Amino acid sequence: MYEYPLIQATGFRNYGPADAREGVEVRLRLPNYRGMRLSLLDGVDVTIDGEFFSHEITMLRLHGEVYDLEAMRDATTVRWAMGDFGTVLVPKVGGLAPGIHNVKVAARTRSPYFPPHLQPLPVNGERLATIVLP
Repeated sequence: MYEYPLIQATGFRNYGPADAREGVEVRLRLPNYRGMRLSLLDGVDVTIDGEFFSHEITMLRLHGEVYDLEAMRDATTVRWAMGDFGTVLVPKVGGLAPGIHNVKVAARTRSPYFPPHLQPLPVNGERLATIVLP
């Protein structure tokens, strides 16, 4: 189910092999009021339990493809449509321990009709999320 909050209630989990977790993933809705080209997203900053992960190291999975910041900027033909989920991949060796975590996200969007000095505009979200499996 697609929810209004930027950070979706499902999709918060560790990723990578069970004995060697590579990081954490966070499911997001589209950070815009209508569909957008992926090149208008200038990465996603993530903070988990006070630990900051820059948009320069996080990646986005959309439609089964994984994009780092440079690939997002080049993705002028990829469209993130309303109703599609995107997943931010946060590199964190070992992942997170099971339990409740505070998750903050800033999706850095650019709007072609805003002056350059106002960009990127962050779309912020915050919620408590639970890791069930290690």
